[in-house]
Amino acid sequence: MNRFPRRTSHLPAALPLAAAALAVAAPVAALAAPTALAAQPADAAAVQRGLERLVAARDGPPGAIATLHRDGRTTVLRAGRANVKRPGAPRIGDHMRIASIAKAFSGAVALHLVQEGRLSLDDTIGSRLPSLPAAWSAVTIRQLLNHTSGVPDYTRSAAFARQATDDPRGYVAPEQIVDWVRADGLVFAPGSRYEYSNTDNIVVGLIAQAVTGRPYATLLREIVFGPARLRATSFPTRVALPAPFIHGYVVAGEPRPLDVSTFLSPSGAWASGAIVATPRDLGSFIRHDLGGTFFGAEQRREQHRFVTGSSSPPGPGANAAGLALFRYTTRCGTVYGHTGNFPGYVQWAAASADGSRSVTTSLNIPAPTGRLLRQLRAVQTTAVCALLKG
Repeated sequence: MNRFPRRTSHLPAALPLAAAALAVAAPVAALAAPTALAAQPADAAAVQRGLERLVAARDGPPGAIATLHRDGRTTVLRAGRANVKRPGAPRIGDHMRIASIAKAFSGAVALHLVQEGRLSLDDTIGSRLPSLPAAWSAVTIRQLLNHTSGVPDYTRSAAFARQATDDPRGYVAPEQIVDWVRADGLVFAPGSRYEYSNTDNIVVGLIAQAVTGRPYATLLREIVFGPARLRATSFPTRVALPAPFIHGYVVAGEPRPLDVSTFLSPSGAWASGAIVATPRDLGSFIRHDLGGTFFGAEQRREQHRFVTGSSSPPGPGANAAGLALFRYTTRCGTVYGHTGNFPGYVQWAAASADGSRSVTTSLNIPAPTGRLLRQLRAVQTTAVCALLKG
């Protein structure tokens, strides 16, 4: 999920909807020192300094964590606090909402089903889910996965705004999410251009259920969580987070960080953004996704057919959109992955083309804009340099 209504009657008038109703009292702690599971790669110290500057910046996150995995070893760099009420920087085993990186998981499910012959990337919504709007019927699975579908983004709808305002913690079925934009036509002709839509992956998840006769949560466990051994990853529909977890906050415009960790039900993001994982599992997933665990070489070639388009929020360097995957071309080389944005969390995970190296960054605020976003992207570029050099 990458957009949220701006106000809610349940919160102070100046507070964005992505904030929670409870303000916390403690200031952000002193910066934590880097923690390494192995000898640090070159430039890791520069990444650490970048995290510290993010935490110290105006409207910066209370805490930040980055992981760098290469040569079978993981370096963990962290700053600030996972919970402003007590000391301690985010840890590699802390749970967090991974936001739209969940789209890469739904892409993995879809491409696995393509490998099995149960789906084709050229299958249409009309052929697989005729109950969905007739106006969407010509959209293909490929167009859903690379956001060239033209299907309207439900997070822009008035119905989503009402849900998030009136009952933000309430359960929302995926069919209800579709209903929020069911009466809307396509935004543009399928395949004619790129535009990020959170509805795309909701439809992908519904198609996966339809062709297998199995719940999407089961498909995630069998196709992704199990083979990648993601033991700390889950697909919740309730707002509670497993302990220990990184608390998510809204900081901008507030005298104190406001805890939004459980403000919005993940059910309203479903296959588009509901997954909870740890930094350790997040890095493991993206390595498996690039490394061929979930689908074969033919599907990987299709996954890597890129069009002009940026992830949301944009990742480092020049962005291009593949199938549930983005290419990030930086001054130090190219990595592939996904970003994410959810109330209280902004995420990024990427890996080398062969999946042998990975990098993640996690901040416990929603996606920043302007100067702070540029600062975050610069830190991510530095992390790519640390990952790929040598």
